[in-house]
Amino acid sequence: MSIYHDEVEIEDFEYDEEEEMYYYPCPCGDRFQISKEELMEGEEVATCPSCSLIIKVIYDPDMFKAEEDESAALNEKMSNLILEKN
Repeated sequence: MSIYHDEVEIEDFEYDEEEEMYYYPCPCGDRFQISKEELMEGEEVATCPSCSLIIKVIYDPDMFKAEEDESAALNEKMSNLILEKN
């Protein structure tokens, strides 16, 4: 069992679209981080790369599941278009 430094809602994180990462300030001066991909996989622990603290991320997994389903559908459509072209 993990001991969390805190529990933080995903809305309180800062999102970097380019890196697809969520960040939240850590008391050590660095930032906790969790990727969009990790959230889509059901991960709920954000880690700090500079210290041993971890936080629990409070979020609705269904929100990220929908994005994963949309992404899979888009990838399938792109594959079909490429096959049709050839």
